[in-house]
Amino acid sequence: MGEASSLPTVEEAFEWIGAGVTELGGEKVGEVTGFYLDDDSGEPAWLITKLGGRRRANGRVVAVPLGFCAGAAFGVWVAQEGAKLAGAPVVDPSRPLLREHELTICSHYGVSEAVGRAAEVVERPKGAVTAAPPRL
Repeated sequence: MGEASSLPTVEEAFEWIGAGVTELGGEKVGEVTGFYLDDDSGEPAWLITKLGGRRRANGRVVAVPLGFCAGAAFGVWVAQEGAKLAGAPVVDPSRPLLREHELTICSHYGVSEAVGRAAEVVERPKGAVTAAPPRL
């Protein structure tokens, strides 16, 4: 599945924080807790989602390519099945993502190094920080 070309702005991404996340089949699977910005452009690149909702203190925190996400009246819809989200690599939303971590996450979602976010970071130096949470 490819990524859409229209990503949210930084302002829109901030508005999504706290919104419910609904998976491809229509089930609410978590909540938006933040996002990562591309380290070069400063544009939003990843949605940070805590799976399981607010009441689940130990829910998995995963990153979802923003190209798979769309704002909706009920929150944020993700063009991925809940099982795919649940199996995604865990992220620490307080720490930046390195090139290798991003490529691993992209691979999990089926994004090859020829398209989308993977194509944006594959040519960056190994070990480079490629995305980070916004500085408040």
